[in-house]
Amino acid sequence: MIKKYTFGTPYETDAVIIPISTEDTALPYFKTDCDDKLRFELTLQKDDAVYGLGESTRGINKRGYTYNTFCADDPNHTETTNALYGAHNFIIVEQKDRIFGAFFDCPSTVTYDIGFTVCHKLIISSENTNMNVYIVDGKDAYEITREFRKAIGRSYIPPMWAFGYTQSRWSYATADSVRDVVKGYRSKNIPLDAVYMDIDYMERYKDFTVDAKAFGNLEEFAREMKADGVRLVPIIDAGVKIEEGYDVYEEGVSKGYFCTDKEGKPFEACVWPGMTHFPDFLNPDARLWFGEKYKTLTDMGIEGFWNDMNEPAIFFSQNSVDRAFEKVKAYAKESSLTLDGFNDLKFYLSSRQNCEEDYSGFYHNTPQGRFCHKDVHNLYGYNMTRSASESLEKTAPEKRFLLFSRASYIGMHRYSGIWTGDNHSWWSHILAELKVMPGLNMCGFLYSGADIGGFNFDCSRDLLLRWLALGIFTPLMRNHAACGTRNQECYQFENTEDFRHIIELRYRLIPYLYSEYMKAALNGDMYFKPLAFEYPEDQVAKHTEDQLLIGNEVMIAPVYTQNAMGRYVYLPEDMTAVRMDGGVITTEEMTKGHHFVEIAENQVVFYIRKGKAIPLCKPAKNTDELEKENLELIGSGSEYLLYTDDGISKDYDNPENFRLLRK
Repeated sequence: MIKKYTFGTPYETDAVIIPISTEDTALPYFKTDCDDKLRFELTLQKDDAVYGLGESTRGINKRGYTYNTFCADDPNHTETTNALYGAHNFIIVEQKDRIFGAFFDCPSTVTYDIGFTVCHKLIISSENTNMNVYIVDGKDAYEITREFRKAIGRSYIPPMWAFGYTQSRWSYATADSVRDVVKGYRSKNIPLDAVYMDIDYMERYKDFTVDAKAFGNLEEFAREMKADGVRLVPIIDAGVKIEEGYDVYEEGVSKGYFCTDKEGKPFEACVWPGMTHFPDFLNPDARLWFGEKYKTLTDMGIEGFWNDMNEPAIFFSQNSVDRAFEKVKAYAKESSLTLDGFNDLKFYLSSRQNCEEDYSGFYHNTPQGRFCHKDVHNLYGYNMTRSASESLEKTAPEKRFLLFSRASYIGMHRYSGIWTGDNHSWWSHILAELKVMPGLNMCGFLYSGADIGGFNFDCSRDLLLRWLALGIFTPLMRNHAACGTRNQECYQFENTEDFRHIIELRYRLIPYLYSEYMKAALNGDMYFKPLAFEYPEDQVAKHTEDQLLIGNEVMIAPVYTQNAMGRYVYLPEDMTAVRMDGGVITTEEMTKGHHFVEIAENQVVFYIRKGKAIPLCKPAKNTDELEKENLELIGSGSEYLLYTDDGISKDYDNPENFRLLRK
């Protein structure tokens, strides 16, 4: 059961899509104050847990820290980071005598102090006093999650080829460099389904253009790649370059489709193309206009996109530059610069990127009125991606496209997936990826994954192998790296057969992973689940956060530390251990309890629950060539309910898509 409580006059975000009447009673569970800000307070007992918040740092149980839901471009995030690229305001509070969910539907910053300032207090606050709050009651976390997901709508379903292994880099600067990547993978017999094109495929970083010198005829190139089983997936950025003669810029200005400054002139800020304007995606007409531009690329054979820089990321505005110069000039007048002055100047200059002054300096014209951007900030990337999705739906109503975004808000999960933003080639970021996945699933984001190997800095061979061993289980499996870093395509390392075997295992698992994904999407369930949700009475399982359940059959416990010969694993029940070593799969029955499991860096070990079985197929060079009929069942169970369709159309609910497999 879901109940709605309204404070002030909220901005309607379209996150919740079923009609729910506002209650005229007080908000339950929380003590509520509304003076100059909204504040909700709840007393926590020692063993109470708080789950959710989607894309956020630290543990699956969020107790012990403070989080802000504010879409933030922060590539240098660590566990002390308060806000990441997505803003996902849903939590599940599990107490001794009750469990409930709460969605704080607010498009600006909401702060969650979960036992940080005061260890026994959950304090949720926002300077925005206009908010809808939804309370979700249920007997357990699963029921609450399903009820909430029912209210916010079905999760995005990608084409099946998007479950294949994909390769990206900032940047493959020419068509020949992309060809070299494909050749590198094919020559080593490593499966590959897509290559991403970062900003250098464009003509001077202008959206919906192609650098003809570097990429030639993109339509012919896309056809050539697809003939080899590889899709091309271009990036689209939020900022539109200010340039006379550039049709997207000129149309946007003439039709008033860009965000404006206080005086009503198009707001200007610098991103990759230089000075840009930002499409006003909260304006339905502007959203429709920008979305139609994707057809420029789909007409060339493009079947997938990734939307980026859509928090929106701002390097600087003219206003922030002017203020910086004023500050520099003021210090220059002094006879000498003190250390305090130097540090003040250094901090000020570095803080100009994505600064609050700029977010407070432009406005949206929406059906609900004119709003300062900072008051609706978290809806920007959501509505950019909604723009693309709604247009692709019109372009090819029966066809699925790959689409994922960097910034997001609850509601965007209906239109696309996400990747978890710019990360680093750090061992800690493997663990961070593992822990963030269940929270994303609670908020509807099923198609997700991290930049495998790490985006920034140089990736080592062992780090990439260990990360791939986790990545083969994430729906989005993309290896991505920044310019200036070491090339981290799998064929660039010695003993490439180790990489081939791990990626081939991904392809062998696709019938299972795709089935569990579709069941989760169709039933409003979770693809990634914390052990605490499945084994609520098991105190060890409840506090084990570096192992996850996938679907209803599999548990994973990946290695995420350097030079490890294996790891300790807790089995909350008897399970079948499945080991891939040199491409050969073996199984071993293991009993409930603690075990040290040796796992070499070129091996993968996962676990099948007691009485369960999963299907495996033979590997192939891409998803189109997978043999999906003659499947092998492994595990102690005797049957598995398989979901299978053509992987591209939208006949999701056809009962004929389900097939019972038996040993």
